[in-house]
Amino acid sequence: MKYIISYSQPHRHFVDIELVADKINADETLVQLPAWRPGRYELGNFAKNVQKWAAFDEKGNALAFSKVSKDCWKVQTKGVKELHVKYNYYAAELNAGSTFLDGTQLYMNPVNCCVYLPSRINEECEFELKLPKDYKVACGMKPAVKGAVGDSHRFMAKDFHELADSPFIASNTLQHNMFVLDGVEFHLWFQGECKPDWTKIITDFFIFINEQFLMMKEFPCESYHFLYQALPQKFHHGVEHLTSTVIALGPAYMLLHGETYNEFLGVSSHELFHSWNIKSIRPVEMQPYDYTKENYSRLGYVCEGVTTYYGDFFLFRAGVYSEQEYLKQLNVRLQRHMDNFGRFNLSVADSSYDTWLDGYNSGIPDRKTSIYDEGCLLAFMTDMLIRKHSENRNSLDDVMRYLYFEFAKHNKGYSERDYQDTVEQMAGVKLDEFFNKYVYGANTYESAFREALDQVGYRMVSEPARKYHERHWGIKTHETGGTARVTSLFPGSPADKAGISVNDEIVSVNGFQVRGDGTGTNLSEWSRHFGLHAVEIGLLSFNHFRKVTVHPSSENFFSTYSVVKREDAFDEQKRNFEAWSKRRF
Repeated sequence: MKYIISYSQPHRHFVDIELVADKINADETLVQLPAWRPGRYELGNFAKNVQKWAAFDEKGNALAFSKVSKDCWKVQTKGVKELHVKYNYYAAELNAGSTFLDGTQLYMNPVNCCVYLPSRINEECEFELKLPKDYKVACGMKPAVKGAVGDSHRFMAKDFHELADSPFIASNTLQHNMFVLDGVEFHLWFQGECKPDWTKIITDFFIFINEQFLMMKEFPCESYHFLYQALPQKFHHGVEHLTSTVIALGPAYMLLHGETYNEFLGVSSHELFHSWNIKSIRPVEMQPYDYTKENYSRLGYVCEGVTTYYGDFFLFRAGVYSEQEYLKQLNVRLQRHMDNFGRFNLSVADSSYDTWLDGYNSGIPDRKTSIYDEGCLLAFMTDMLIRKHSENRNSLDDVMRYLYFEFAKHNKGYSERDYQDTVEQMAGVKLDEFFNKYVYGANTYESAFREALDQVGYRMVSEPARKYHERHWGIKTHETGGTARVTSLFPGSPADKAGISVNDEIVSVNGFQVRGDGTGTNLSEWSRHFGLHAVEIGLLSFNHFRKVTVHPSSENFFSTYSVVKREDAFDEQKRNFEAWSKRRF
């Protein structure tokens, strides 16, 4: 199986792709394009980006074909020895999981745009790029001819699964550096306008990667490539692969400064741990991947939640993040949990299953939880439970190692039962109540999370939300461009009782227009001005103007939550903290 990738007019954003398949011995041959990409639990329907599609035999004669589904073609191949499929793919989207072409680069996720023969998905694939000679190629796939990293334009994959999992960036402006840790080569590639501080980056990466190695004992591959798209606008997106990750971040001029640098470290640590958790340690439903349809699993809270927990925790445990920087990230997850009333309606296990419906947008109000946020808190709680019952002899670290060596290393997927059994094995007790209540039940984590925090000398504190209408009306808004659109309602709050709905736009308070300066509005100021007196609110609801009366309450509805260190921690809590974090209390 061979793929040839080329282009002629980059400004039109079309990539030309040819698949050459020899040893054709059937009257009809199915040709499939993936419908989704691993790392994104929703259908992508990539076939919508195909403009031209044709099939030929080894002599260049056109072959008849028909579409049998939205992304599968049936080609008439009676008497054909070698099948050539030629098509183009529109590549005008730039994120961490897309395919993009312009005059500066060809960036491709083969899973978006490379067809395959389902009956021969496990055959070796050759991948040839027809590019300008001065283009370097950043890719986790092995070069067809051994040479300097980045110089090859031909690669080999053992099967389509490896090919689909091997994104690349090809450009003459790539910036590159590398280092070796425990015999594994780590390559860092930057595409876009940025000025990497290599000493700082490599030092921090060496530290947190070493921490992951210490925990997992073995890395799944011989080399690994961090591929960064440095974008001019604010952006944050990462996608995992076995031998690489693509991370799109911005603004590029802030990439190595302040909070953006912490984001850079956090997402890099997160995506690297995915090489173990989901690329190797994989739910049984995804072993192997089926690219043609949804791969339903209720283990997303492990695949993404555990990875989210460890992504930041590795940085803290290794000393790259300060304690304040770590708690800031944990507080983000906690706040999202407390603001998400979907936790009372759909469990995190069922939300894992339903990511295929609406996992990456807000969906209907208060329907589901987040496998990232809720899963992160759940992972912390699970870690604390294991440590508590085993008197710090075991932890969630042992669970992940066990799943890697007992399942991933044997190409076995793990089930929900396998995960719970492993957690219970490390804890030494049955945990049915915990799993039934917090994994499979729709319940808030607050009390269990407080107990877990207390175990290591932390506590959860809250204070009223700063914005008056959040505190006393029970309403959250998205305020940009001079508008205030309702994004969340506290159930049973004055705003809820008054009949305000999510997505309503608040345009006036007691007849005074809600106005903004392009970055926010004066809604909070007007609500504070009128205090706890009844106020008449003017709304635009589905392009219809209406008025409602809100009776503010002295009760605090939305609050701000955070985790802080106890000043009165006793010796056992300090010992637990030090065993967990590898740091002095």
